[in-house]
Amino acid sequence: MNPTNDPGLRSFIEVPKDSHFPIQNLPYGVFRSKSNQYARVGVAIGNQVLDLGALELAGLFKNTALDDMVVFNRRYLNGFMALGRPFWQEVRARISELLRHDNPELRDNQTLRKKAFIPMDKVEMLLPVNIGDYTDFYSSREHATNVGTMFRGKDNALMPNWLHLPVAYHGRASSIVISGTDIRRPHGQVLPKDAAEPVFSPSHLLDFELEMGFFVGPGSELGYPISAENAMDHIFGMVLVNDWSARDIQKWEYQPLGPFNAKNFATTISPWIVTMDALDAFKVTGPVQAPPPLPYLKSNRESTYDIKLDVSIQSEKMDAPYTVCRSNFKHLYWNIRQQLAHHTITGCNVRPGDMMASGTISGPDKSSFGSMLELTWRGTEPIQLPSGEERKFLNDGDTVVISGYCEGNEYRVGFGEAKGKLLPVKS
Repeated sequence: MNPTNDPGLRSFIEVPKDSHFPIQNLPYGVFRSKSNQYARVGVAIGNQVLDLGALELAGLFKNTALDDMVVFNRRYLNGFMALGRPFWQEVRARISELLRHDNPELRDNQTLRKKAFIPMDKVEMLLPVNIGDYTDFYSSREHATNVGTMFRGKDNALMPNWLHLPVAYHGRASSIVISGTDIRRPHGQVLPKDAAEPVFSPSHLLDFELEMGFFVGPGSELGYPISAENAMDHIFGMVLVNDWSARDIQKWEYQPLGPFNAKNFATTISPWIVTMDALDAFKVTGPVQAPPPLPYLKSNRESTYDIKLDVSIQSEKMDAPYTVCRSNFKHLYWNIRQQLAHHTITGCNVRPGDMMASGTISGPDKSSFGSMLELTWRGTEPIQLPSGEERKFLNDGDTVVISGYCEGNEYRVGFGEAKGKLLPVKS
């Protein structure tokens, strides 16, 4: 076991038992505070943000791999992510050491403690990565089967290539936003039922998609694929993703090249990047892949993670969110090693900060379906909300909250939430 994942570790910072951010997690984010508008890198611990920029300036990373380097007093995490796994692991170990309940180095330095710890409700979280490219996969067999059944029938639900490769498309990095950002309902071309010609209209079938994404750390050179075996050397960490989707726009435009305007208007991510080292304790075996994938896609079956996920909706008439979906990352048919290997097998180069998302994560039963399209089966089975309202798809004013965490022995490793409110179309 990695010592930083030891269930017996305790921090001198008080951490509630159900917190997403114990000392075993230590996710990275970028923030600014009212007292200091300069953006810098921090880690979450309990309900506090530990300012790594302040620790860096105080020299607490001297005699580590980061000696004399400036990586945390930066607007984005890209520079740190590019350094690679040995650097990440040494820094994680150092931060864990500094936060231990029995280490006086930071605990008893009252001047630095006052400067370095800021309550979460006193900071503004920022997009943590300068995202150069964004690729969205389609890796849930249950989701692909559900959608295929709706549009092509049960006998032709999966396309012939689906069980042989991780299907994906390139998304739009510029419209990836941090949790808490309001989302505007888009306009687009739609084809009304029984119509021969499209019309220009606001989307009437606005949906969420329950996803997770990973960030590339060290990149690769053009012409040199990353193998599934070595993929983890290039994956820094993961976030929650809501890839908002306009289903009526998508239905009209997606043939033959796939989604475009139906998804490029907004993608919400959670602000804290949970590292793969923090997730290492939650590895599990993925689904059996049959037929066996081609050799370049073969990976250890214990290459996925037991991450509990849920989606809630809160209308403007409701006092609290209502859970409409409970799923799990482990349901994905294609794992992140395979996704990165397939993406680069042509020699496509990737760069620090590139993001790749899983596609909708649906489970085997209706309560675990990861989109309104599936939960309401194309609107034919509306969801009943506690307020007495019903939803076939999302209404203006609805707030969607995605949350996720791993359950450990006496602790959780969580992702916080990816939250967004749907605003009316801009006239």
